[in-house]
Amino acid sequence: MQGLVADATAEIAFVLQRDPTNSEALALIRSAAEPGPLATDTQVSRTNHPAPPEAASEAPSKRDQAGFDWEAAEGQVDGIAPPMFVQGEEALVDAYDAERPDVTLADVGGMEDVKKRLEVAFLAPLKHPDLRKQFGKSLRGGLLLYGPPGCGKTFIARALAGELSAHFVAVRLDEVLDMWIGQSERNLHEVFEVVRRHVPCVLFFDEIDAIGQKRSHLRASAMRAVVNQLLSELDDVSQRNEGVFVLAATNMPWDVDSALRRPGRLDRTLLVLPPDERAREAILRHHLKARPVANVDLRKLARATEGYSGADLAHVCETAAGQALMDSAQSGTVRFIDMADLEAALAEVRPSIGPWLEAARNVAMFANEGGQYDDLLRYLKRRKLA
Repeated sequence: MQGLVADATAEIAFVLQRDPTNSEALALIRSAAEPGPLATDTQVSRTNHPAPPEAASEAPSKRDQAGFDWEAAEGQVDGIAPPMFVQGEEALVDAYDAERPDVTLADVGGMEDVKKRLEVAFLAPLKHPDLRKQFGKSLRGGLLLYGPPGCGKTFIARALAGELSAHFVAVRLDEVLDMWIGQSERNLHEVFEVVRRHVPCVLFFDEIDAIGQKRSHLRASAMRAVVNQLLSELDDVSQRNEGVFVLAATNMPWDVDSALRRPGRLDRTLLVLPPDERAREAILRHHLKARPVANVDLRKLARATEGYSGADLAHVCETAAGQALMDSAQSGTVRFIDMADLEAALAEVRPSIGPWLEAARNVAMFANEGGQYDDLLRYLKRRKLA
């Protein structure tokens, strides 16, 4: 008898792993949780050996109006069904955190062109609802941030959410894709459901080219289904996306499916370039402010780091701090980070965006359909790379 019960339990667990919403499997769990006319060996043994007093004093399991014991059912599927699909007396628990960032665009050093585009795309319509209504300006649609790696695209997205006083949900590839067929689409749907419950909310997809890759390049039907699900959620025929601001970031916008970039979806594109001189000075100051520093000329360093990304500048500060730490450990006294340390670090750490610039140059010069990469082409020409 025990073997048959174990086999049945394993069968239900396998079905729920493949499809957490399977109605037949859930019905079997409900029937198992309800008291029946037959007693198992375990129930008989419990009858012969009464529970200790402390166990008898425990509160009975909570049952709903129909008499179904949800606690017993949840215990049987614990570790099998994802928490987002296990429902008790309370509402579904959000599977993704919606935070409120404490940074704004004022914390973004330089990048005035980027801030101006964000003002036009999101901030001005939101701050002036009467004008938005008069001109018929919708808050739907999204913005695609692209540019070399390490240039602050994620930070800008968080700062925009802080500027809007909105929630912020960041989604990575590993949080969406799942090995089970159909589960990736469910995860993606749950992301949008969480965001719609927290409007106004900025939904940020990092590395969107991995989730929304061109379907013509995809051989696996499972990944094509994920792209189709993303398109469906962005459209949302139920009109529940008002107040949802979708931002996405990628280093390679030319690999993003063209359907994702049509009007109403990620219909606006913003190039995020390596930080300008003012931004580089702000980044260096940020990474050095909590460290022992003496006689450092940040303006000179900012002028000497043309073409460095924000990640490159952070690595320069880390390298200089490592050298000062090593000297302090050898001498036994703390030595401050000075200009010599930072200049030595600059000689060691070179800009990392070279390979990206080469790939971007080929696209901007030979695949600039409709002028979508004109901003990139102008930047390359200023740097005499095109």
